[in-house]
Amino acid sequence: MKKFSLTLMVVGLLFAASTAYAKVNVFACEPEWASLAKEIGGEHVKVFSATHGLQDPHHVRARPSLLAKMRKADLLICSGAELESGWLPILQQKAGQKNVQPDGFGYLEAAYYVPMLDLPKMLDRSMGDVHASGNPHVHLDPRNISIMAAELSKKLQRLDLFNRQFYQDAEKDFQQRWSTAITGWTKRAEKLKGTPVAIQHKNWSYLFNWIGLELVATLEPVPGVPPGTGHLKSLLEDEKAKQAKFVVYAAYQNGKAADWFSQHTGAKAVMLPYTVGGTDSAVDLFSLFDETLKKLGV
Repeated sequence: MKKFSLTLMVVGLLFAASTAYAKVNVFACEPEWASLAKEIGGEHVKVFSATHGLQDPHHVRARPSLLAKMRKADLLICSGAELESGWLPILQQKAGQKNVQPDGFGYLEAAYYVPMLDLPKMLDRSMGDVHASGNPHVHLDPRNISIMAAELSKKLQRLDLFNRQFYQDAEKDFQQRWSTAITGWTKRAEKLKGTPVAIQHKNWSYLFNWIGLELVATLEPVPGVPPGTGHLKSLLEDEKAKQAKFVVYAAYQNGKAADWFSQHTGAKAVMLPYTVGGTDSAVDLFSLFDETLKKLGV
């Protein structure tokens, strides 16, 4: 009997040890969340990003390779607010992984936790690609990254009790470094406050809100519809649009419309990385914001 009990004890210890060294599989919908998961999870997580910095997160194909990763996922972290609605639900349904369903304890959606901007008062197909839950590009306000770091740490602690203290310490260290960085970025960005800026697509609301930039023109006639010559020419008759100092577009977008606007108004066409990996210099969250402000001239 004692020999049997000892055997059970050894088996239990071996199981605990194997569990302790198993990494948490994190499926990040976008590169910014993959980068954050690496910051908080460190060596205890295995992170996969479904998209890269030169890819439009709105338009992703639910290909078999993504499905294979989803089936192994312990934790799913995404922007939400319908940004991934064209492909994520398909993967969730086919994967059958309970943890990463909307009601699962391994599901983390940024739009659920951060203050949302651009909430529509009404919805109509003529309005284009308008998100019912608000603008989904929440990561471009660094204060939202701080909120998500805390929530991500909580999720990891629940999923991996053995390394709970590690995640607590990693989040504390990240928050301290991030807070210092935000202070520096905010000071640099003071010179930009009130600057009139044109954009190609409305994915900069959180960045503009944080910095205090003034949006004076949008090259797309409605969200998600490519800017045509007629609409672009109409902007030349708009006095506010002609005041733009910059015309901003993302690294994953075609910059032809921004260049056209620049040539006809004198506004400087600026390609911003938008997310981690958007440019060679934007290798993590810290360099993403450094690079963004540098490209805006501060």
